[in-house]
Amino acid sequence: MVIISCIMAATGGLMFGYDVGVSGGVTAMPPFLKKFFPAVYRKTVLEKGVDSNYCKYDNEGLQLFTSSLYLAGLTATFFASYTTRNLGRRLTMLIAGIFFILGVIFNAAAQNLAMLIVGRLLLGCGVGFANQAVPVFLSEIAPSRIRGALNILFQLNITIGILFANLVNYGTNKIKGGWGWRLSLGLAGIPALLLTVGALLVVDTPNSLIERGRLEEGKAVLRKIRGTDNIEPEFLELVEASRVAKEVKHPFRNLLKRRNRPQLVISIALQIFQQFTGINAIMFYAPVLFNTLGFKNDASLYSAVITGAVNVLSTVVSIYSVDKVGRRKLLLEAGVQMFLSQVVIAIILGLKVKDHSDDLSKGYAVFVVVLVCTFVSSFAWSWGPLGWLIPSETFPLETRSAGQSVTVCVNLLFTFVIAQAFLSMLCHFKYGIFLFFSGWVLIMSFFVYFLVPETKNIPIEEMTERVWKQHWLWRRYIEDDDYVAHEKVGNGKNNGFDPASQL
Repeated sequence: MVIISCIMAATGGLMFGYDVGVSGGVTAMPPFLKKFFPAVYRKTVLEKGVDSNYCKYDNEGLQLFTSSLYLAGLTATFFASYTTRNLGRRLTMLIAGIFFILGVIFNAAAQNLAMLIVGRLLLGCGVGFANQAVPVFLSEIAPSRIRGALNILFQLNITIGILFANLVNYGTNKIKGGWGWRLSLGLAGIPALLLTVGALLVVDTPNSLIERGRLEEGKAVLRKIRGTDNIEPEFLELVEASRVAKEVKHPFRNLLKRRNRPQLVISIALQIFQQFTGINAIMFYAPVLFNTLGFKNDASLYSAVITGAVNVLSTVVSIYSVDKVGRRKLLLEAGVQMFLSQVVIAIILGLKVKDHSDDLSKGYAVFVVVLVCTFVSSFAWSWGPLGWLIPSETFPLETRSAGQSVTVCVNLLFTFVIAQAFLSMLCHFKYGIFLFFSGWVLIMSFFVYFLVPETKNIPIEEMTERVWKQHWLWRRYIEDDDYVAHEKVGNGKNNGFDPASQL
């Protein structure tokens, strides 16, 4: 039941991945450009070779088509935090599914740029609700020994969605009559329906039910998902955690308290770093990027399919390794791989791609695709899934929905920044764009080495004792906060209590 529930819930990732993958493909299709972005169409088709290769897709409207989804998701995540906490994880996923369906209808039927943007905004609202609820749902329903693997189902579905979008784009680009882009955008309805149906079929998490006062229901679900009647210790732990959570009237304010600083800092940093690896620049704009590098239209879509397939396979590697190897080792190994592949890509482009040349030679083109795949694979078994997994498993229950909301919010904010800026950055930085991202990979690897603790196989409710209080830096925040709490008790109700001697 756990696995089926997790698979159904993780289809939210399928929808998110399809949205990420489909935009890059349709923005490389001439009929789509001709209808909505005639200025780009002129530069890429009618005036080929006149403008710099790196600048031919540099258009604010085109970037807004991609990035508007993430701006809407950013706004929606604040509402999603309320529904996740007060209405449950399951209902939040259902709301996401409904937003997705409405967005698909607007996009597939778009007659002008306004309809197109409205559709993307609705899809963005779906992303905000889904990314808020699904990782929390997966972390709470999974047993700790396989929590990492089941949580990564969300990321696996994102990669499958991207691959599915790339395959669809490759096929619809060959449709005569210039309406293939409508089919590409309309087929997003399949994962949207899967998420909606899945949300109707799954049960809510025991944590959510107990948090909302439905104790017996929560106990029954816990018994069912654990497959045993011996659930009393875990149930009592959840009840106690819920009691503590209910005492917190302002979860966002509570999130800023000293004892929650380690989780908050790590969650925010992981989301910023995840985007500054440059992965979404490649995933959003893979066909556009390959076109820029001199690949012809079919070849660029074909190369995007290859990188999408590598993305899926590498995420499967993460599912098998995350609970065995651990989070830190995967992040550090990937940092080395991503840094080297991006530096080599920058060197090849700097030497071989000229501003107005039509083609990269076949040998170098294949090598660039191999290097992009090397980069994508390392991201897919590390920063992709772990950027979502680590925040979802480290926040205590009283700040979990607020913490996840901040996580999603920061992720979507920087996803929006990268989506909105990438084509302009490519125009101005040229091949240096890969050096820019590789510099960030170096910084974030040092951050992981010194500041990110290992969380594999540790139950969520034991993170404070077994992770934060054992870390060389973060334990100062937890222990200092404990000291202040004891001191308040000593100066208040328990006269004569000496906190220093007790500690």
